[in-house]
Amino acid sequence: MTGRSSPGLACALIAFEGTRVEGPIAHQVGDPRVAGVTLYGSINIESAEQTRSMTADLQRAANRPILIAVDQEGGQLTAAGPETTHFAGNMAIGAAGDEDLAFRVGAATGLELAALGINLNYAPVADIASRPYNPSLGIRSFGEDPAAVSRLTAAMVKGLQSSGVAATLKHFPGKGEAQVDPHLELPVLDLDLERLNRVEFAPFRAGIEAGARFVMIGHYGLPAITGDRRLPTSASSAVMQGVVRDQLGFEGVIVTDALDMGAFEGVALEEPLSAGCDLLLYGPAQAGTLPIAPRSSMLIGGGPSALPPRLESVLAWLAGFPQPEPSVIGSSEHAALAAVLAARSITLVRDDQRRLPFKLSSDCKVLAVMPQPTDLTPADTSSMVTPGLGAALRHRHPATDEITVGYSPTDAEISAVVAAAESHDVVVVGTIDANDAQKHLVRLLVGGGAGNERTLITVSLRTPYDLAGYPEAATHLAAYGIHPPTMTALVDALFGLTPISGHLPVAIPGLYPVGHGLMRTS
Repeated sequence: MTGRSSPGLACALIAFEGTRVEGPIAHQVGDPRVAGVTLYGSINIESAEQTRSMTADLQRAANRPILIAVDQEGGQLTAAGPETTHFAGNMAIGAAGDEDLAFRVGAATGLELAALGINLNYAPVADIASRPYNPSLGIRSFGEDPAAVSRLTAAMVKGLQSSGVAATLKHFPGKGEAQVDPHLELPVLDLDLERLNRVEFAPFRAGIEAGARFVMIGHYGLPAITGDRRLPTSASSAVMQGVVRDQLGFEGVIVTDALDMGAFEGVALEEPLSAGCDLLLYGPAQAGTLPIAPRSSMLIGGGPSALPPRLESVLAWLAGFPQPEPSVIGSSEHAALAAVLAARSITLVRDDQRRLPFKLSSDCKVLAVMPQPTDLTPADTSSMVTPGLGAALRHRHPATDEITVGYSPTDAEISAVVAAAESHDVVVVGTIDANDAQKHLVRLLVGGGAGNERTLITVSLRTPYDLAGYPEAATHLAAYGIHPPTMTALVDALFGLTPISGHLPVAIPGLYPVGHGLMRTS
């Protein structure tokens, strides 16, 4: 079904606080203006058993099929709970460069979500990582080559939807060039039409051709399309109707990004609705609120028949999939797949002194150093991950000591690491989006002789760009994540237990191009 959305037939995906269906939410989901709910890990999810029970209760309370959505991107954003398989995420898939692997990860992710009773995933991220140090993208992207990102986006869409979970292409028109985080303020994308069609739109076009059921419209200024630097794309008919519908031919459901983001502040609900949006997405800061019919009565009651036809079509499609058994959640088969992805993503960027693979005597003393994982943006769940570099190294080499520093290590923490390095033969130091303090720490280790008398290995544990902040480091790897499968794969690569075959999906400014990667075998 094509054409402009009908005013009066738009609904909302609401949020609520709590881990059970009781009180207001039990009544709110039955409201005809509510198409479903979004679950947020921090306020709704305790365990797989609790989530499966809660989603069943939500469907019963609604007394009609509804959408139940979550952000399960993999990597730094895994909101469906600790028992789900923690796949390394898009940039790791980009480093492996394998469409079949992307499909398999998507299918496994979808299967686990479906087992939880979740039928809509806000994934895959189809944004191009064209600007290093983008404040809200990073490893959420497959990479910076539009052709590669397009292929992997399409494969992930097909994988997710093969398991009966609707995929969402986000964040249209593509946030790669954003210089500020839309959670905080409106980014303006000063890109011309030729560039947009050639780069930003390419993965969305591929995802639409692959059959994606949803497209999420982000909150960005896009003057080349709207003619207004202050108008969010989520409130523009030129974007939603003119580009997404007419130019790209999308016939599915258009949903906004979360409406509690700073970039949407001051915009009336009427604007995205009149512009052609099907669903309004309420963020966690709006938990407990219902869609309020604006003066123009674009949100109305009227029973289940008030649902947009596009949404009815998606719900009918979802009804054709049986719910998987809970045994698929965190299954051994999926754990093995996560291990394959992690192993194939590890990238050896530099090994000037041929320090790898390790050949260590039993009395060789190893020091592992990494920052405490923290949430660097609101679209992040890294703070829930326990630092694992030391444990992974100790599993292969018992004579391993470990120091965890703050994300911005203090002078005292830096001094303690430098002093400890003096009494160790091998130092493996990981950085996470290296800030000035992390860079200073690594440079002190290099300058203190750790790269000469001792073996110094540096690892970017998130985006590969970190090496540009300490280019003196002689042996450097990119790992693209901090979850246990990645830590195990990294250590196995260091010891030559698995081949190193990953390639950079993004360029490291001033150092290495896209596609660079040294190969190592045992």
